[in-house]
Amino acid sequence: MNAAYHLLHPQVQKWIFKQGWSDLREIQERAIPPILAGDCDVLISASTAAGKTEAFFLPACSAIADSSTGGFGIVYISPLKALINDQYRRLEDLCEMLDMKLTPWHGDSAQSKKTAARKSPSGILLITPESLESLLVRDPGWVKQAFGLLQYIVIDEFHAFIGTERGQQLLSLLNRLEHLIGRHGNPIPRTALSATLGNLESVPASLRPDKGLSCATICSTHSETVVKVVVKGYRDPLMLEAPKPGDEVPCSAEEAICEDLYRVCRGGSHLVFANSRKRTESLAAKLSDLCEAKAVPNEFFPHHGSLSKEAREDLEARLQKETLPTTAICTMTLELGIDIGKVNSVVQVTAPHTVSSLRQRLGRSGRRGAPAILRMLIAEDELHTNSSLVDKLRMELLQSIAMIRLLIAGKWFEPADIEQFHFSTLLHQVLAVTAQWGGVRAEQLYRTLCQTGPFQQVTIEHFKQLLTQMGKDELLTQLSSGELVLGLQGERLVSHYTFYAVFKTPEEFRVVASGKTLGTLPVDTMILVDQHIVFGGKRWKVVDIDTEKKVINVVRAKGGEPPKFGGSGMDIHDVVRQEMFSIYREGDYRIAAGASKIDFLDDMAKDLFAEGHYFFDELNLDSEPIVQQGLSVYVFPWLGDKVVNTLVALLTQLGYQASAFAGAIEIEKADAKQVRTDLLSLLDGRLPSAIELAALVPEKVIEKYDEYLPESLLEEGYGRRAFDVSGAYYWIDKLCRESIS
Repeated sequence: MNAAYHLLHPQVQKWIFKQGWSDLREIQERAIPPILAGDCDVLISASTAAGKTEAFFLPACSAIADSSTGGFGIVYISPLKALINDQYRRLEDLCEMLDMKLTPWHGDSAQSKKTAARKSPSGILLITPESLESLLVRDPGWVKQAFGLLQYIVIDEFHAFIGTERGQQLLSLLNRLEHLIGRHGNPIPRTALSATLGNLESVPASLRPDKGLSCATICSTHSETVVKVVVKGYRDPLMLEAPKPGDEVPCSAEEAICEDLYRVCRGGSHLVFANSRKRTESLAAKLSDLCEAKAVPNEFFPHHGSLSKEAREDLEARLQKETLPTTAICTMTLELGIDIGKVNSVVQVTAPHTVSSLRQRLGRSGRRGAPAILRMLIAEDELHTNSSLVDKLRMELLQSIAMIRLLIAGKWFEPADIEQFHFSTLLHQVLAVTAQWGGVRAEQLYRTLCQTGPFQQVTIEHFKQLLTQMGKDELLTQLSSGELVLGLQGERLVSHYTFYAVFKTPEEFRVVASGKTLGTLPVDTMILVDQHIVFGGKRWKVVDIDTEKKVINVVRAKGGEPPKFGGSGMDIHDVVRQEMFSIYREGDYRIAAGASKIDFLDDMAKDLFAEGHYFFDELNLDSEPIVQQGLSVYVFPWLGDKVVNTLVALLTQLGYQASAFAGAIEIEKADAKQVRTDLLSLLDGRLPSAIELAALVPEKVIEKYDEYLPESLLEEGYGRRAFDVSGAYYWIDKLCRESIS
């Protein structure tokens, strides 16, 4: 064993010996000195299954092993209840050897364990942000006593928090906790664990915004995991008319995908990520039917957030036991670090949302020395005369290839967007702090939440607007002493059991045509009046958005075949779209590896890629980003969705009917030369600000407490979230320079 091993507590050394380890891993060895010192924050970034959990807990448990009872020594914070349950199982043996109490605390935890911890808090507490919020609001006195001896805070899957509403809540909770127990001048060291962090140098500021402690960053310098990747293409057959009796019906792409999943996955353990709940259920049902048709036991089960807790936990337990072959068809629910045993491969059906997400998913396989195997299954429609240009360019396949190249060829992941205001969560925290203390002054709130807390983008003027509106809405009331207390509506919100969570699922709007409901659509992306959308495989023009009744009124829109792939709900980064452009410009999808290049497409995927590249060349998209196709004009910025959103809003202001699909902007009944001229004319004046563009969007209530914000803050927050005016200006300016040259 190395020298760092001998710094650990003897009982921890004994536990390591019992595991049969010949040595500690690199990150585990390097983490021991800074964590034992307890005088700095620590960031541990390494691939899934690299031993990050032990890298923290071995030295941290050593530090508190001989501490007396009277309070928790370590608080572990997780984004998932299931991950807490999993870590409880993993740490039980170590804690038993140290005679250390281990308490899981979340909504589904056994009440007996919580009661025991309330009577005698000590050891390790495993908790979610929502449960910690509940404790601070409802029982701050007990928290002050139970957390008074706290030595360490560790946050698992830290990438899942950074830049999100929930992440802002967590950072605010930690700041409030330090103030409550009198540690704001002597901060509690924080450790963050993650496998996928972009821009590592910026992460310490996200871990502790007030920079009250230095941060030691520990990364694995090498990866021993062998990665095997294949992209398999499928062509969905063209069905121009309903088949007649006796006609042979061609196999659909989804049926072919299910046949391949059955063939590849049966007999092993696999994770199939299908992105949406609807596709997850569809694939699981078809695969179950295949098992029944072939008279064999079913091995394919769905796993998503809408299923009951029992159904999800039963499937997780089945995977962990490794005694029965099991394939989980899942959304992102199994993306994070729940221990599900050895997985033979990961399958991605349809394009992934982000490179970061793809890395998390790939990390679920390749454990215990086996190679990590990723199969990506991408279906594209058979082309015909009226096919959309987006489909002709095979944008879903191209996006998938770009993400794989970025994943395999380098260390790039989408960086967290840390420039957001998070006004919704700030409002929530104002209520929470006021409830926690019973009454608080405005300047104390601003100092706690903004100056030294995580809401550092928020100015004093912003804060005044927020408090004024909260007073009007009876969320807060100001006493004659100047203190703020909860108002009538604020009391109602705080007393409801849903208060402790700051996140919510996107609002479902009904899509209505001529009084008939076509279905529902989650509105978490920009939708403008006069914009064209694709719903149910058809084109529709948005004529009105009723934000009160949650209704989008539409009429049928003329035009060519709507694109199959639109990237709805995704927020694709500039780097991904630039990589897509580079792949077609070079005409080569392969990944460079030494003197050779790695080919990872099957024959059908190669054919589909060749089709897309043919149209890219035919339209001269290498040098011409604005092209005419019939009566429509297509604009290809090859940039992320914030820039695309901005260009769509600008074109709409210019009187065009513009819509975006997979990063391409489609303008109906337009002339390419005129579109170019009008875009360049924008450089002559001042481009609208992000706030002004946000004013054009009818539905801006996205986050949980947005409905209580004043319109000015709602527009400013939405504008920063959805638009990139400077990026759009740069692209138009580049277009101008290229036109001149």
